[in-house]
Amino acid sequence: MSLGYLSYRSSRWLVGVSAMLALPAAMANDRVQVVTSFSILADMVENVGGDHVDVTSLVAADGDAHVYSPSPGDARSLANADLVVFNGLLFEGWMERLISASDYSGPLVTATDGIEPLSYAGHDEHADHDDHGHDAHEEHDHAEHAGEHAGHDHGNQDPHAWQDMHQAEVYVANIRDGLIAADADNADAYRANAEQYLQEMAEVDAEIRALIDEIPASTSVITGHDSFGYFSSAYGVSFLSPVGLSTEADPSGASMAALVDVIGQENVKALFHENMTNQSIITQLAEETGLPIAGTLYADALATEGEASTYLGMVRHNANVLHDALAQPGHDEPGHDAHENSHDDHDHSEHSH
Repeated sequence: MSLGYLSYRSSRWLVGVSAMLALPAAMANDRVQVVTSFSILADMVENVGGDHVDVTSLVAADGDAHVYSPSPGDARSLANADLVVFNGLLFEGWMERLISASDYSGPLVTATDGIEPLSYAGHDEHADHDDHGHDAHEEHDHAEHAGEHAGHDHGNQDPHAWQDMHQAEVYVANIRDGLIAADADNADAYRANAEQYLQEMAEVDAEIRALIDEIPASTSVITGHDSFGYFSSAYGVSFLSPVGLSTEADPSGASMAALVDVIGQENVKALFHENMTNQSIITQLAEETGLPIAGTLYADALATEGEASTYLGMVRHNANVLHDALAQPGHDEPGHDAHENSHDDHDHSEHSH
């Protein structure tokens, strides 16, 4: 066998190996490059996009989107993206400036498009849906926070709509449509993935309702910031907090004193840390009131690992933590049927897919 033949065979082998090594990179380049503002949206996009997307989250797991400061690298990520997904309702006060700085001109998905947002001020327009003591939320005057959050103004609308699984259906539909707009060739896959994801969400929603149904309807809890209004409106349990919708400012002494007074007046059973807020505030409340800190809830960010590292795992985790701390199996409290019926009063006809 000649050396020339061996050289020829070796060259062909090397070419073949090089082609195989290049294949994953080529496949990656064919994927839709999606940039999301924070981790919950990133997980939703990954579920709907499947193998056809590469997702970059600007705010990582356990990160706080309220106080995030974009970097030049974030602008470059947007410039190279095929699709950008963000929450809207002023949740990301920095997003509009970042998009402008990046010169991104592709499709944008505002995940909350089509949602009727809750009012921030006590969620009062939904008070008739909730037997869980939202009057206490109204008594805890949010007006005192207006000056504190001037740098990160949510207006009078609550942006945390993903805490209600029915509202999250709208997120999924908007993400699906955005992916189809960016990559029409894989439209059927995005529709199928979205439908499967929606079915999984419905199953988790049923789990949440079964768990919360064992919590007395008059129960109130306290968390790090006002991020569970949609959860309360959908499932019950009244949430109070020492700060408003944003995590930027520490609560004033007056607001902490007012909250201690509310704790004394309302049926507050437990305090909960949040994974991305200042835990010292809740710790201080526990010391002043003697209430237990019953666990950690995930509001605005996924966990870096474990069950709460996915959106569905996060909401399941929250429901389980609340149930374990507050449930009274077999209780028979007047008005508790509101747990089962609270969402029936919502008009979800616009959410059908």
